[in-house]
Amino acid sequence: MLRQVATRVVTGLFVLWLAASAAFVAIHALPGRIEDILAGDLSYPGLRDAIAAQWGLDHSLLWQYGQFLARLAHGDLGTSFVMQQPVRAVLGSQLWPTVQLAGSAGVLALALALIVATATAGASHGRAAWAGRLASMLELGFTSTPVFWLGMLLLIVFSFHWRLFPVSGASGWRSLVLPAITLALPTAGVLSQVMREALEAALDRPFVTTVRARGVSGWGLRVRHLLRHALLPVVTLGGWLIGGLLGGAVITEKMFGRPGLGSVTLEAVTSQDVPVVLAVVLLAAFVHVVISTLLDVAYLFIDPRLRSQ
Repeated sequence: MLRQVATRVVTGLFVLWLAASAAFVAIHALPGRIEDILAGDLSYPGLRDAIAAQWGLDHSLLWQYGQFLARLAHGDLGTSFVMQQPVRAVLGSQLWPTVQLAGSAGVLALALALIVATATAGASHGRAAWAGRLASMLELGFTSTPVFWLGMLLLIVFSFHWRLFPVSGASGWRSLVLPAITLALPTAGVLSQVMREALEAALDRPFVTTVRARGVSGWGLRVRHLLRHALLPVVTLGGWLIGGLLGGAVITEKMFGRPGLGSVTLEAVTSQDVPVVLAVVLLAAFVHVVISTLLDVAYLFIDPRLRSQ
């Protein structure tokens, strides 16, 4: 057990280092010099050299990379080039709105997928074949729809036309409804497809005949006996689900005028604010490592056969 824990910790640290290094190289590969962006329209002599000296941009990339790793080892995420604030404070002030949005969208997507997949599993060859075909069409449509187009459609209908929800902002639960639905529907489409296929595959297993012989059928069979089999591929998709929610939050927050890490990241990349970009990448990688570890543990509870192995 200790060896497994140590292996997981070392692997997680390697993933964090690799993500930070890739982001460092990518942000410095963008066209233009950082000191030119920070100087803006000001052009008096010596300004850019002073900015480069202040932030250590006059040294080689290898030296800057070494300084970044040294600060990171001490828990220092640095100071934002643009906002002139500690990166930890910048991210801390924007973290909760993103957690609200991603968490709400994730719960909504999982709930929709559970309901649709459970209700339509096995319906493709029965009397309710139309329900399975309709669900497949909707899933394919939501999965193929770009987030920005779906968000614009929801804004036009529910904000501009019917005025049921605010257009932008993050005040109250009403401002969270449309962004969460925008982010949840494409994810729910994928999860529902995967879960229904797993449920239909489980319906062909021998234990289903035994369960039906005991008088269990319909929703009882699906919820009590088949749902565990459908959750295994969903757990496998957990890493993709997290990445999709975090990536979609960038567009969704910008579209609905919400604060959060998405808006901060987009502005930091545009202005080549290296410390903020690297901190966001590290945070995303850390969340991915933690969630992946928790999902590995969840496998043991979903599938008891793995405990004996």
